Amino acid sequence: MAIQLHAIVDILVALALCGVIGLEREWRQKSAGMRTHTLVGVGAALFMVISKYGFYDMITLTGVDLRLDPSRIAAQVVSGIGFIGGGVIFVRRDIVRGLTTAATVWLAAAVGMAAGASLYVVATGVTIMYLVIVVGLGRISRSLPRSRFAFSVLRVTYQDGRGLLRTIVQMCTEKGYFIAGLDLLRNGRAGRGREDIGEDTESIDDPNRDRVVVLIELEGHRDPGQLVHDLASLSGVYGVSIAEGVGSE
Repeated sequence: MAIQLHAIVDILVALALCGVIGLEREWRQKSAGMRTHTLVGVGAALFMVISKYGFYDMITLTGVDLRLDPSRIAAQVVSGIGFIGGGVIFVRRDIVRGLTTAATVWLAAAVGMAAGASLYVVATGVTIMYLVIVVGLGRISRSLPRSRFAFSVLRVTYQDGRGLLRTIVQMCTEKGYFIAGLDLLRNGRAGRGREDIGEDTESIDDPNRDRVVVLIELEGHRDPGQLVHDLASLSGVYGVSIAEGVGSE
């Protein structure tokens, strides 16, 4: 009974710490939130507890000097958690999302295993380190100058038949951007099959069939905000926005 009570304490510690990690992901509205991370941590802690205490009855009942390897179940948890982490990663053409969340799920499993092994100080310390990494390093990365290799995807809706695409492309290059990709959507159909970029089709399905949507992938170190403003001021351009779904979070 004492062993089982100690095991429950281990699991409760995992629940609390992984709940903190999941709360941060939930607050950022990520695909894996508080429930997912808490369940992963509690499950990992339970596997660790089973690995530690689940086979003591074999020793007490048989009286034989058995050599158990508690690390075997822990190793399988490390391998198995990859399936959950892989499930939150989305690849849309060359745009990847969910890497940070997948790494967080992996970390939550490690914290749960540490708590299940009664390494409370280690588990708590790693949880604090996680918060420092995602909050502190995130602010540092945002304060760095924009890399010349950084890319943005602009979604431009304009009037067809006026030669605006050439003007739009020319304006992008004049602003110092390199056009890495361009996809044209007309009457609801994509020019090169980029339907999975994650955008809505409101303007594409507009009854006014002279509207065309172009997705422009830009590389450059400048903030595209000014370019968005300049493109939106062109006559015949209905709207310009930075396409959602860009990033690695």
